[in-house]
Amino acid sequence: MQINAAIQLLPLKTNEDRYSVVDKAIELINKSGLNYKVCPFETVVEGSPELVYKLIQQIQTEILKNGCDELILNIKIHAANRDLSFQEKLVKY
Repeated sequence: MQINAAIQLLPLKTNEDRYSVVDKAIELINKSGLNYKVCPFETVVEGSPELVYKLIQQIQTEILKNGCDELILNIKIHAANRDLSFQEKLVKY
């Protein structure tokens, strides 16, 4: 089963530029091998629940270890009894 997840990272306490912290998270998403789309307010990924949840945990752990002392991760998950793709949601546009 394939799910979709929208991941929004909000760095709260960091010594770095907030955009560079977000860039680090997007780099982790890119390295995950999951299909993804970067949007202005969040990045959407699709894949198996195990890989998506593992990625979310990795983002939290790595960002907190590397220059960000506090963050908020807003996550939206779309799951069904079938494979989901974000492309199917955009096809009419």
